[in-house]
Amino acid sequence: MTQYAVVDPATGEKVKEYPTATDAEVMEAVANAHTTYQEWAREASVAERARLVGRVGELHTERRQQLAEIIVREMGKPLDDALGEVDFSAAIYGYYADHAERFLADEPIDLLDGEGSAVIQRRPVGVLLGIMPWNFPDYQVARFAAPNLAAGNTIVLKHAPQCPQTAEALQQIFLDAGFPPGAYVNVYATNEQVADVIADPRVQGVSLTGSERAGAAVAEIAGRNLKKVVLELGGSDPFIVLSTDDLDATVDAAVAARLDNTGQACNAGKRFIVHEGIYDDFVARFTDKILQSAVAPLSSQAAAERLESQVSQAVSDGASLASAGERQGTTFPPGVLTGVRPDADTYHEELFGPVAMVFKAMDEDDAVRIANDTPYGLGSYVFTTDAEQAQRVADRIEAGMVFVNGVGAEGVELPFGGVKRSGFGRELGRFGIEEFVNRKLVRVVR
Repeated sequence: MTQYAVVDPATGEKVKEYPTATDAEVMEAVANAHTTYQEWAREASVAERARLVGRVGELHTERRQQLAEIIVREMGKPLDDALGEVDFSAAIYGYYADHAERFLADEPIDLLDGEGSAVIQRRPVGVLLGIMPWNFPDYQVARFAAPNLAAGNTIVLKHAPQCPQTAEALQQIFLDAGFPPGAYVNVYATNEQVADVIADPRVQGVSLTGSERAGAAVAEIAGRNLKKVVLELGGSDPFIVLSTDDLDATVDAAVAARLDNTGQACNAGKRFIVHEGIYDDFVARFTDKILQSAVAPLSSQAAAERLESQVSQAVSDGASLASAGERQGTTFPPGVLTGVRPDADTYHEELFGPVAMVFKAMDEDDAVRIANDTPYGLGSYVFTTDAEQAQRVADRIEAGMVFVNGVGAEGVELPFGGVKRSGFGRELGRFGIEEFVNRKLVRVVR
């Protein structure tokens, strides 16, 4: 049975437990969301829904310290990073509050033949299930909830078992913002109950951010029940360095890309692919910076043990490890792996923590080949002083996102998502509000 509990990663102390929902409570949540959709959400104006979404953002700002401290307690994120996450979440709600009416406006179609008119209406579809991860417990909910509530859908939200207090605090924010109780309903559900929710005919779609294994399981159930899914799964993002006129600045960007959220970000730079002409200098400076970086606990003992196993396997398979020390409980030392061979398991895996893999590329073509030699395709980074080369490489990378000569350039207006085993569908920006709407054609002949 799934256990919802706050366990402080820094101490291992179980701070608080939350009871898992009964089957009846889960079905009641679905029923309430369905009733609220029928009686309120789809009938309310876009302006009214957007106003409430905007109020959710304001409450995030008002309660930022409280929300951030909960994040720190649940998954070990440094406080400044947690505050930044809450601020970004508030910005997402504000963005959809400001733009929902324009994004959802009717769209006329120019007819090629015949009289009358044709228009595409963007209308809600109903109850949606959201399954959220632990690594960005506020931000991930915002990406899903803000656009879909503005669009007129209602939400049943299952958060990660280690983030029940965040789930509780967010539920209260939606209520305090003025949403009816069934518009956003948190459930402490088990995996078996989630399967029942997906199969329920009142539920029209599912959005999951999480592991590849979880995504495959959810997609299988959704497919059997003809439900649309949006999946944001793992990533092993390439960070390509072909040339630079400031190696120290490029190294700083690489370190930031690898160590965001203590390395526990799906779209963090994880595989650093460096042109042979600057490889040695890059590795020396990059390793020095990585090893001097501050350490913080990973999200759990299991996460630290998993990363330790992957790194140990890479070394057993012939890779070299430069490390800041030994694992102490949930605290994993920053490190750099070189010489990871393509036939090693680690080469094709995602390392979720403060350990980077660095590869030498002979030229541009070799760098692109290494970058694409992965089952994942979420984000990517390209650093070069040649603008034409940057465009060529960006065009050839198999990923949902490419960032050229910069890190931390995500924004509420920019679509987020991947290809291959990193999932499908998009969140944020205009595309994020288009995933779960009925683009309904209304054709008037005369």
